[in-house]
Amino acid sequence: MHSRRYRLVVQGELSDRVEAAFEGMTLTRDEGNTRLEGSVRDQAELQALLRRVSDFGLTLLSATTIGEETGRRAQA
Repeated sequence: MHSRRYRLVVQGELSDRVEAAFEGMTLTRDEGNTRLEGSVRDQAELQALLRRVSDFGLTLLSATTIGEETGRRAQA
């Protein structure tokens, strides 16, 4: 199964309480905005993530695919 890595940027620096709602994503607060990065399995999971952003009343500044994961480890 291929999952994709996404980076979402939302306006404002998310609190620890809101951060818990985005479990599995790495959050980075920077210059008044927050970057959320992580793997998304499919379109349904992406839509759920975007709905969560909306449910919290956050302003989405960007959503970008930053890579694809194959689920297989690279061999050395």
